[in-house]
Amino acid sequence: MPTFADLGLPEVIVDTLAASGVENPFPIQAATLPDSLGGRDVLGRGRTGSGKTYAFLLPVVARLADDPKPRRARRPRALILAPTRELVAQIDAALAPLAAAMDLRSVVVFGGVGPNPQIDKLRRGVDIVIACPGRLEDHVKSGHADLSAIEITVLDEADHMADLGFLPPVKRLLDRTPRDGQRMLFSATLDGGVDVLVKRYLRNPVEHSVDSAQSPVSAMVHHVLHVDNAARIDVLTDLAASPGRTIVFARTKHGAKGLARKLNSRGVAAVELHGNLSQNARTRNLAAFADGSAAVLVATDIAARGIHVDDVGLVVHADPPVEHKAYLHRSGRTARAGAEGTVVTLMHDAQVADVRSLTRKAGVKPTITRFSGASHPVLQQIAPGERSFGGPMPTAEPAAAQTRPARRRRRPERARNR
Repeated sequence: MPTFADLGLPEVIVDTLAASGVENPFPIQAATLPDSLGGRDVLGRGRTGSGKTYAFLLPVVARLADDPKPRRARRPRALILAPTRELVAQIDAALAPLAAAMDLRSVVVFGGVGPNPQIDKLRRGVDIVIACPGRLEDHVKSGHADLSAIEITVLDEADHMADLGFLPPVKRLLDRTPRDGQRMLFSATLDGGVDVLVKRYLRNPVEHSVDSAQSPVSAMVHHVLHVDNAARIDVLTDLAASPGRTIVFARTKHGAKGLARKLNSRGVAAVELHGNLSQNARTRNLAAFADGSAAVLVATDIAARGIHVDDVGLVVHADPPVEHKAYLHRSGRTARAGAEGTVVTLMHDAQVADVRSLTRKAGVKPTITRFSGASHPVLQQIAPGERSFGGPMPTAEPAAAQTRPARRRRRPERARNR
């Protein structure tokens, strides 16, 4: 495997990566960097966790620094589009030491927060914009951002942007960038709307794929637990209380909130992540999960992509996802960067056919265990170790909710779910 220096990166960037503990390129980086550093349009496909972020950040930083230009108000030189606020924030965190080393400035642009700080940074001049499509389009329409000087455009998690319905604003933004600029698209799959983007906006792209389209991770162990619906929360609590970090996926926002509250009420420190939370709450909860003050993150599919938290040993599908791509992307929160991981799907009688079809399409052959009640030796085999019930997260929202009478708490939830 070549080194970062062998791939043509400047010594300053190589040293900055080493200082961050990044010394050897991942396959997707080794495959794409020679072409991306050379200015070619690149189409990179790899599952989540395969190292795509550095695969596009490194050539963006290296190419801009190699051709320094004065910063101009509202006219950035590079644009990185991503589907979620959390992914934008994490790309920015990965970029920060590289940008500092090469004297480049960046701004993150997304909704859920006030626009004025973003507008102020754009007005003062930045080299790189990392953005969600919706808020950036607002800034473009209001004249606070001008994409006519963009030299390099990156689309990260392009298939997820397509799934979320972002293709129309993405196309409108790309139409405002120069046609002769370099464009890089990274995605776990290249079907449907992604293929439309490739044909319309990339010029003779070099395609690099580092795994299969289904890409089940060899270091990932899959289990399906066929349990009584009444025992679901007990089984989930047992798994969530096991050592290490756990991500629990729910199908709806209200489901995620309810599961987080139930886990906290049973002494398992859990935080929630879904679209009904304010951006500050989302950032705070994700930070609590990342720093270990909460061992469990209960999330909707908003966290299926782009949530890069190290050492997630267990992913639990409390609600099986609707389709196999979501299963793979949710499951990809564990077994990242060569680590091992375990995936558990909770299934009741009415879900048997759907889960069987789901795992078959995902290319996964899980171990299926059926049991009645809330306990079974397989739980200790799946997640070994002593269960910890150290207490709920000290956040105001769950605590306040627990002080309400049970009837008042359940009634609005039923009404909302009709």
